[in-house]
Amino acid sequence: MNINPHAKKVLCYGDSNTWGYMPFTEERYPVDMRWTGLLQSLLGEGYWVIEEGFNGRTTNLEDPDSPGKNGLQYFYPCLRTHNPMDLVVLMLGTNDTKFKFHRSAEDITAGIKLLLQEIHQTAWNRNGETPAVLLLAPPLVDDSVELARDEFVGAAEKTALLPALYQQLAREFGAHFADVSHWVSPSPKDGIHLEPADHRTIAENLREIITQIN
Repeated sequence: MNINPHAKKVLCYGDSNTWGYMPFTEERYPVDMRWTGLLQSLLGEGYWVIEEGFNGRTTNLEDPDSPGKNGLQYFYPCLRTHNPMDLVVLMLGTNDTKFKFHRSAEDITAGIKLLLQEIHQTAWNRNGETPAVLLLAPPLVDDSVELARDEFVGAAEKTALLPALYQQLAREFGAHFADVSHWVSPSPKDGIHLEPADHRTIAENLREIITQIN
């Protein structure tokens, strides 16, 4: 917790790549290796970075094999918990590409739209206005890697389509946008998660964007 009462509050809402999942394991990177922790260090005490990542989280889908993954369902209490806030950083969509959900890139973008609508309905900043939003297109999935192949078959094509769709959606909502797939690639160990250097790259790029927003 940042006890600076004037710190700008940044909520980072995402999945396992926000949580800090180590490729090919079920372990978590330490806080000083996760992009959220690195971002906090780079931004300094003038910002309070709140990490809200959860493995397997979708935009708005229930996972029959694992409860609690519906990102929209949890978003309302999450936003109300952290209000007021200055910026919401949203990076979801990877888990929606799982083969079992049979979602298109357009379907996934429609799920993101519901989350953006929830921000406008539920979140506020210190002036009682809607906080700034930074929508991130997630890293690509490499479904040629054995670990990703079965569960994420077809995901490479879908994740490659998301940046253009997310960017258009961001324009509609007056949100900021960045394409994380321009910065990093998934680990060759599992085709989904990120290596330590990727977490640092994301943090460094986000620092530049966030300091310009706020």
